[in-house]
Order: sequence, then structure tokens, then C-alpha cells
Amino acid sequence: MDQPTRQFLERQRVAHLATVDEAGTPHVVPICFAILDQTVYVAIDEKPKRSGDIQKLRRLRNIAANPRVAIVADVYDDADWTRLGFVLLRATARIVEPGEPEEHASALRLLRGKYPQYVPMALEERPIIAADITSVTTWGRLAP
Repeated sequence: MDQPTRQFLERQRVAHLATVDEAGTPHVVPICFAILDQTVYVAIDEKPKRSGDIQKLRRLRNIAANPRVAIVADVYDDADWTRLGFVLLRATARIVEPGEPEEHASALRLLRGKYPQYVPMALEERPIIAADITSVTTWGRLAP
């Protein structure tokens, strides 16, 4: 990934993660994320979830069934369409369990460094999604 694309992604506070289930039904959710090398990390945080059991989250079930995912981060300006831009990442996702201490701890440090809201959350015992980037597509203006 080139430097302008990485810088664009590092400035974004939210993106969207698309997964599909075993039948090919898509599921898209907004995410907070951080990038290290060629991997995007996404925490399963303490915000209320429909199911109390985080292992039943659709995004985790979908990744177990089909690890191919897409992540899109974009900028939209209603008044000035010359400022529009997006980055689409295709990736192979995997679940990093708390029992994988080195990668899990490193991902948590990155996520907490970007999102102070994560600092008080008990994320050490929760899985983290790791999406290993396989391709990058960009469009529009990526510079600030």
C-alpha cells in the first residue's frame, strides 16, 4: 500500500466491514480500526451488541464460514464533490484470540492509541478481527 493511501486510512475514524455468510448473504457494519503493516485490526468492544454472547456476533460467524472480507473508508463532502474519495481493501480475515498474546496485545495498543474510548474497556479477554490485506482500490481525493 502506498503512503498516501496509508495516510488516508490512518486519518479515518470509521470504516465499514463487509462479510458474507456461508450462503453468500452480505453483512456490513461500521468499525473502528487500526493498521499495522498490511493488517487491519478491529476490536470487538463493549458497546451493546444484540447478542450478549460475542462468539455469536454475525461478523465473527461469517468470518469463520468465509474469511474473505472487504473494508471501505471514505470521505464525503456534500458541498464539494472534488473532495470525495475512498479506499476499498479486500482482505482475508482471521480471529485473534486473547490466547495469542503477542499479536493480540500489539493490536490492542494500536487500537487504544487511536481510540481513547477503548482505554477503559476490558478488551484483553475479547477476540480481535485481523484482516490481512490482499488488494487495495482507491478513488478520488485521498489528500487532506
